[in-house]
Amino acid sequence: VAQGLAITGSVNQKGRIQAIGGVNEKIEGFFDICKQRGLRGKQGVLIRSSNVQHLMLREDIVAAVEKGSFNIYAIERLEDAIELLMATPAGVADRAGVYPEGSIYRRVCDRLDGFAETAHRLSESVKDGGK
Repeated sequence: VAQGLAITGSVNQKGRIQAIGGVNEKIEGFFDICKQRGLRGKQGVLIRSSNVQHLMLREDIVAAVEKGSFNIYAIERLEDAIELLMATPAGVADRAGVYPEGSIYRRVCDRLDGFAETAHRLSESVKDGGK
């Protein structure tokens, strides 16, 4: 997970990112911490795209974004955040409900399948008297 990115706000039950208040102050606060630690071009914030119209950032932040040493990502969906944070496609299920190999959602499904198989094996072992 990318450690140089900040995100605030909430996600609704359909995976849509919600708008936030105080967007300028939140970006400025995170920028100041990043600047103190050294801007490397990998730091930034994820904000709801509808918040972009409310941006009134300080000149030093605008300059850093233009220079590419700080980033502001406008997102709409949880998948947008996952892809930025994990640098991997979230994945879209096919008609059979299977996610593409290598996608985050496929990795999650595979891991859950592994947990289910382990639970089933343990359950069978208990039924067999622990053999």
